[in-house]
Amino acid sequence: MVSKRRLSKSEDKETLTENASDARKQPLSKKTKKTHVYYEVEENDSAFIKLLKTSGIILKTGESQNQLAVDQIVFQRKLFQTLRKHPSYPKIIEEFVNGLESYIEDQDIFRNCLLSCERLQNEEASMGTSYSKSLIKLLLGIDILQPAIIKTLFEKLPEFLFESMNSDGINMPRLIISQLKWLDRVVDGKDLTTKIMQLISIAPVHLQHDIITSLPEILGDSQHADVGKELSDLLTENTSLTVPILDVLSSLRLDLQLLSKVRQLVMSKLSSVKLKDLPVIIKFILHSITAMDALEVISELRERLDVQHCILPPWFLASQSKMKNKGQTRSSGNQENSDEDCVFLVFDIIKSAVRYEKTISDAWIKAIEHIAPESEHKTFDLVMLLIIYSTNTQAKKYIERVLRNKIRSGCFHKDLLQSTFYVHYLVLKDVCPSILSLAQNLLHSLDQSIILFGSLLYRYAFKFFDTYCQQEVIGALVTHICSGNEAEVDIALDVLLELIVVNLSVMRLNAVFVKGILDYLDKMSPRQIRKLFYLLSTLAFSQQLEGSSHIQDDMHLVIRKQLSSTIFKYKLIGIVGAITMAGIMALDRSRFSSLIQGKADLSNEQYTQVTSLLQLVHSCSKQSPQASVLYYDEFANMIQIVKLAPKVLEWVGQTIFNDFQDAFVVDLCAVPKGNYPFPVKALYGLEEYNSQDGIAINLLPLLFSQDFAEDEGRRTSQESDHKLVSPLCLAPYFRLLRLCVEKQHNGNLEEIDGLLDCPILLTDLEPGERLESMSDKERSFICSLICLTLNWFREVVNAFCRQMSPEMKGKVLTRLKNIVELQGILEKYLAVTPDCSPPLAAFDLETSAVTPHASTVFSAKIKKQGITGRRNRKAGGNKTSSHDMTSKEDGSECDPTPSNRGQLEKEFKGKEEKTVSLQNHHLLFRELDMEVFCILRCGLLTKFILDTEMHTEATEVVQLQPPELLFLLEDLSHKVENMLTPSVARRVPFLKGKGNQNIGLSHVQQRTGQEIVHCIIQLLTPMCNHLENIHNYFQCLPAENHSVVDGPGMQAQEYRLMSSCYQRLLQIFHGLFAWSGFFQAENQNLLYSALEVLFNRLKPRERDQSLEELLSQSFHYLQNFHHSIPSFQSALYLIRLLMVILEKSRNPAQNKEKIASLARHFLCRMWPSGEKEKSSILNDQLHALLSIYLEHTDSVLKAIEEIAGVGVPELMNSSKDASSSTFPTLTRHTFVIFFRVMMAELVKTVKGLQAGTAADSQQVHEEKLLYWNMAVRDFSILINLIKVFDSRPVLHVCLKYGRLFVEVFLKQCMPLLDFSFRKHREDVLSLLGTFQLNTRLLHHLCGHSKGEEIVSQNSQESRADESEDDTSSQVSKSKATEDGEDDEASDREKEQDSDESDDDDTD
Repeated sequence: MVSKRRLSKSEDKETLTENASDARKQPLSKKTKKTHVYYEVEENDSAFIKLLKTSGIILKTGESQNQLAVDQIVFQRKLFQTLRKHPSYPKIIEEFVNGLESYIEDQDIFRNCLLSCERLQNEEASMGTSYSKSLIKLLLGIDILQPAIIKTLFEKLPEFLFESMNSDGINMPRLIISQLKWLDRVVDGKDLTTKIMQLISIAPVHLQHDIITSLPEILGDSQHADVGKELSDLLTENTSLTVPILDVLSSLRLDLQLLSKVRQLVMSKLSSVKLKDLPVIIKFILHSITAMDALEVISELRERLDVQHCILPPWFLASQSKMKNKGQTRSSGNQENSDEDCVFLVFDIIKSAVRYEKTISDAWIKAIEHIAPESEHKTFDLVMLLIIYSTNTQAKKYIERVLRNKIRSGCFHKDLLQSTFYVHYLVLKDVCPSILSLAQNLLHSLDQSIILFGSLLYRYAFKFFDTYCQQEVIGALVTHICSGNEAEVDIALDVLLELIVVNLSVMRLNAVFVKGILDYLDKMSPRQIRKLFYLLSTLAFSQQLEGSSHIQDDMHLVIRKQLSSTIFKYKLIGIVGAITMAGIMALDRSRFSSLIQGKADLSNEQYTQVTSLLQLVHSCSKQSPQASVLYYDEFANMIQIVKLAPKVLEWVGQTIFNDFQDAFVVDLCAVPKGNYPFPVKALYGLEEYNSQDGIAINLLPLLFSQDFAEDEGRRTSQESDHKLVSPLCLAPYFRLLRLCVEKQHNGNLEEIDGLLDCPILLTDLEPGERLESMSDKERSFICSLICLTLNWFREVVNAFCRQMSPEMKGKVLTRLKNIVELQGILEKYLAVTPDCSPPLAAFDLETSAVTPHASTVFSAKIKKQGITGRRNRKAGGNKTSSHDMTSKEDGSECDPTPSNRGQLEKEFKGKEEKTVSLQNHHLLFRELDMEVFCILRCGLLTKFILDTEMHTEATEVVQLQPPELLFLLEDLSHKVENMLTPSVARRVPFLKGKGNQNIGLSHVQQRTGQEIVHCIIQLLTPMCNHLENIHNYFQCLPAENHSVVDGPGMQAQEYRLMSSCYQRLLQIFHGLFAWSGFFQAENQNLLYSALEVLFNRLKPRERDQSLEELLSQSFHYLQNFHHSIPSFQSALYLIRLLMVILEKSRNPAQNKEKIASLARHFLCRMWPSGEKEKSSILNDQLHALLSIYLEHTDSVLKAIEEIAGVGVPELMNSSKDASSSTFPTLTRHTFVIFFRVMMAELVKTVKGLQAGTAADSQQVHEEKLLYWNMAVRDFSILINLIKVFDSRPVLHVCLKYGRLFVEVFLKQCMPLLDFSFRKHREDVLSLLGTFQLNTRLLHHLCGHSKGEEIVSQNSQESRADESEDDTSSQVSKSKATEDGEDDEASDREKEQDSDESDDDDTD
């Protein structure tokens, strides 16, 4: 019926049909091995051919396509109708299929039937479509033919399973499978599914992939469940088909249980799959997530997925590739690129999922949030938070909260963030804008750890991202700097300084952005100005490039403009900027140039530029003493920090040495003569000098020539040939001289050691009886003289404190003693000179914002002073409103005195004397360096007194006395308070000057927190020695004085000094261990070092202890001091110190009860009080200690009941000024504090108790009912105390917390009473009755306060009324339910209701 012959290109083609030539033009078959020619005469008897021809298809042979003469739908309809109407139907169906099978026995004809038909031109536009289906596809669209044709195809398919692709590029199995796709209707889907699954089981792997991925396009929705089950079984058997099976399962509508089963199977193998298969697996897992199991699935996925080890940084790969040959490098590079592409595809899938599925994004955030702090966080966690932050705008606040909590707990640290950028920097580069936005928000925080994390985001974004992102980072940092927020400016400048180190060349390209900050200098502090000019100078002068000349020009213009200003604020900017720039220009680059052939020192041109700039600053500042002081201080700071070139340092040292000697040093034999108001004497000399030799500091004559001469209109400095230098410059000039000598001689100060013991030209400073007779002008002169002398001694101590010889140490201790004595004298003068304005010690922007004045205990009037602090003078016309310098400076709750007026110093002085505390006058005195505190190590020193022949004439034992110890500890505690305590923990009064907090700390601010902590840790051992000595001192006192603090055998002055030292030591310990930096991983070694010092006090020879052991022993060591605590303030500091130690332990609950016991011990102790004060206990301190006790005790309700039920009745039965015998701290004056804390803790405690459900066990109901009985009883006791203590503060507390308690009762207790009523009826009724009596009392108090028109309590009254009404309705409902229970209960309730109504009428 069908003949076969081979055709060649030269053969005659007349035997082909008329359209054969057109068929050859089709690209579907370029070369045919066999061509079959159909002779119509022989085929007329075939039903298959006849029916097709009748319906509109002309079968072609050879390379020609079958022709479709009619529209496809018309053909199918005609053929369907012809078959249905055929006389031999349904037998004709079998004949038709047999004819098809016979026709397609030839491979080429079969292939032609699988290819699309050709449509005749005149019929092409009938349906408006150019696509034509194949003959087989058309026949499959006819329902009565579909099952038989599908059977034929599956019988035919095995012939081609293992054949390779044909020469024309057609894969027959794929072509056959494609006929089954997108059928309009599948008649027997179940049978088709069975056949396909059987075919998959025998097909080769590559064909299995094709068949499986085609399943969603073949099967209908009704067959998805069966196919899914079959594929899940196949997945278990054949893991090589994981990818196509999961890809198909993601597209099928399957049962959730089946998806969950498959997901669990895949998840268990996730860690072992190939990287190229990972994207499809992740896509399936995310697709199968539901709202119910989202959190569980994401948590498991996060745990098992480890993308970090799938991709390595390119620079690591580059270093590895150098070890391979070129061919290996190329192949490995392709593999690495493929791995990167797979990882990127994984993140793209995840991005898409979290962008469009809120359930997934929320679950992912929660999964990361719920990770325990002790668990290890992955870089993947941080990447996911950043991705979700960029894709989901609604979750930004949530993500920021999670990030903040993780950063505070130490889970997200610097190393993790750095690893995240190292590994995933290409993924993060796409979300760079969101990262910068997040960093900006984090920098607005008050927590230093969060601010640091935000700055690291900027730093790593600059380091790892491209040029565009780097420019955006710099722009964002410049925006922070120009915002004016002090904290943001500081951290942004620090980040820019770090970026210079990271990539100086890129920073130079963006220097134009940084240079724009020069327009905002007037809003910056000196410290910030210093950082900015250091930044710009580094960009401009680190290398001599043409591109940096414009920065140099702009900086010179700004500096010269500011230096020429007559306004001190702008001159300050010029001085700070010029000195900073000179430091960079004169930097010693010998260590950098050692590897390069060139000059190590500065060239002559550079040397000239530096010296000219310094001379310019000196000439512009010498007309103003304040500007000169600032110039010398800035110059000294620069020399201390920067290593200058030897040539410049030599010039500076020689110039300063000569100028200082000419200005301030005179020979004792040539004391200046003049008409001075006081006799000039050489005082405070430490060596015996003859009248003809020796030197002295010329202080009083200089101060007189400046003060008195100016007031009398005589300009001595202009009349004399010698230019006088202001005595204000004495201390800063000496500091500059000392640092120059130190740098030049490696710390050896032999050249200037004569200044340590030389005398000063002063007058008798002890006021004696002449104090009242002196004029205000004379007293102001003496105050200024004392301040200048104090500052000289302070700088002398700064200079020589590190000298190791006993002789020098003894002299330093003597100078320290002189400082303490002079401060006492100054207090007496300031007390009687209220208008005195002593000279300031420093003149930076922060200190100049606040000008001190003498404030006595009798006057708190605020004076307005000029910025220079000089009497009757104002610098540059500036007027600043002065804040009261006697206000609380550090904002601490544990200030040693209630009113900050030096009560510890006042009380041991004469009753008739007036004194003023210098505690808050830090800006009057020069700052002590951190090195000064090495004096704390001094024990007994033997000082040798030599005669003229250098023989030992006598010996003297010198040691650190309590006044000097207190002086050092107060200064150290001030530094710790301001440098280590987070700003959020320090309470700054509203509208208080922002510079107040850091007054007198300009030098220590140049150190990092780590450096300060390291210095303090070095001092821990001597401070522990002092602490133990003071402890022993107070331990011995009760035995000697019979526990009477003010007994006749006791020296009150010594007691108060030792008590103050005790408190300051505890304050320093607390500030050290409360430092937030200990939670950072890089500072853990500092914490270990500090704890080891305390540990060694108990067990000195044991080493290598664990952190928990160190914490435990440190806690035990500090706890031992509680027996000797002399004051309530010290007790509170000890409690807080122990709590800080406890917070660092992993098991804080073990020692929690010890805190409560210790707090109760302090509350039950009788504390000494001063003669002139009602109580030495401050309200806020008592509030803090009582809160600590109730928060740490095992049973808050029992503790409240003890205080309210035992302590308060004792107070009520005692006299007016007495206290409770059980709780001596409870007096009528402090009752409101106790009442407020107990009410607040009661409400807090009941809020933490869950309401419970009816499904809870009976035991749980009973426990909660018992708990609420105790709570209501305590509430009743506290509420009824208002009947005795009826002051307005107590009434306000009662209404406020009473309302809160009633609200909690309604929400959490009433449901519990409903559950428990059946089995605990009597207990419930009793509890409700007691509670209703309390609410009635609250209602009565509301009415009383309204009648009294207490305005401050109006809001509490209305809310309390509403709460009382809600309680009544709730109780009524409960009673209505009870009425339906039984008659007996109903009778009881009626009686109770009648009683209550009577009570209401009475009220």
